Amino acid sequence: MFVEAKPVRSTLTDDAVRQLRSYMRQELDVDWGILTNGKSFEVLTKNRRDNGGEEVSVVQFDLDDLAENPEVLELLTKESIRSGKSDEVAEQVAQTNRAIRYLENHEDSVTESVAEAVETEVDGLTIDIEEQSREFVQSLVSVLREQRHFVSEEPSEGTGRSETAEEPQQTGPDATGTGTGEGGDREGYVIRFSDDRELPGDSTEVQTQQKKNMGAAVDYLIKEHDLIGELDIPHFPPRARKNCSINEKPEHPNGKKMRRPYELTNGYFLHTSLNTRGKKTRLRDIAEQVGLFVEFLGEWEADESQEH
Repeated sequence: MFVEAKPVRSTLTDDAVRQLRSYMRQELDVDWGILTNGKSFEVLTKNRRDNGGEEVSVVQFDLDDLAENPEVLELLTKESIRSGKSDEVAEQVAQTNRAIRYLENHEDSVTESVAEAVETEVDGLTIDIEEQSREFVQSLVSVLREQRHFVSEEPSEGTGRSETAEEPQQTGPDATGTGTGEGGDREGYVIRFSDDRELPGDSTEVQTQQKKNMGAAVDYLIKEHDLIGELDIPHFPPRARKNCSINEKPEHPNGKKMRRPYELTNGYFLHTSLNTRGKKTRLRDIAEQVGLFVEFLGEWEADESQEH
């Protein structure tokens, strides 16, 4: 195993990873490599099964992660590497990564297949099957990420690298949007933007409160950050074709009426007929249009967990 050690004040850059891969290619008998600055770590291994033995990233973690996930170190022991156990773990990770990439690259076609399967089996549904099928596919990707047997494929703060482009790295005390950490004990459905603006939740019924807070958040972006000026109306979320997020009237471009529309500032309408995960994803997309990140505190995460 090669260990490439960088200064503790440095970040783990793509150039440093390429350097480690170069070392691993020069020594054909070395299948594993670690890049570290003493605080952050990235583990690479040669993928013997695919891509002609190309070096692939297996895991990224920080020292702080080991408090909750010490088992990641077992992957790096001499015994695990010699016995082939590490190779088995790496192959599991590779298989899961392939599934994730396929779902991300073929989200439209998989969504269409799921929607068609449901419509074939069940008649007369009044919900938006395409919208719900897309959320199912996106949720499946999230579950696959969470169920992999390593800490995370995304670096913690300070590593300077990310393997995916699913979402921009968020900042703040609850950058993952889980409602934990600072602000996680707030009551209701609280939304906080990266410009430090916080919108408290004060309604009692779940759907009403989520819809109200989502609408209030978008109104804030319209009034204070000229959101409408940054959008093409109707505004579609990433990869959506039929249902838009914001329109000048409470219907989608295909003429289908919005379910539970929220009337925004200046007469625009926001599509809110989404589950908890869908609302959070949609609001993140909208906030990104004006360069902001969004955090979801309080009851948001609890409701999303109940949906599963």
